[in-house]
Amino acid sequence: MTPADEILDIVDENDTVVGQAPRGEATARGLRHRCVFIEARDAAGRVFVHRRTATKLVFPSHYDMFVGGVVGTGESYDEAALREAEEELGVSGLPRPTPLFKFLYEGPGHSWWSYVYEVRCELPVRPQAEEVDRHAFLTGAELEGRLADWTWVPDGLEAYHRLRQFRAGRGTGSGA
Repeated sequence: MTPADEILDIVDENDTVVGQAPRGEATARGLRHRCVFIEARDAAGRVFVHRRTATKLVFPSHYDMFVGGVVGTGESYDEAALREAEEELGVSGLPRPTPLFKFLYEGPGHSWWSYVYEVRCELPVRPQAEEVDRHAFLTGAELEGRLADWTWVPDGLEAYHRLRQFRAGRGTGSGA
């Protein structure tokens, strides 16, 4: 089975399931589905940043400051967050990612409910070659310095800005 064949729950503007469709069809038709974004930090508090492979269905060869992906049919956001983080980082035994907030992403031809998480990854990473072209752990300042220079996934960039606002509202300056 290819990623395009994966079955997704299709949801409405309230995140209520209204049907199912293969991922390729959901992407081609712009059907709203569910995704997870996980900010992974190493023991030094640096953020895992990577460039997506050229073969990705959505936003190929773009940079991202989150690991994550689609939520499969019948899968919870929490289950998808742990699965996606371990898959993309190439590790097992991560602590369960901490849920932070959910928002509706709407971009040109794309719409998905997006749940943002954070996780500490103190294990050596071996990113999934099918998903990650290159990677590094960056400090908050290093990441900020590359925002204008690199081509970022638009949904991840929106999640990043919302995460900064979320943390500023909580008064937790974790460098994001």
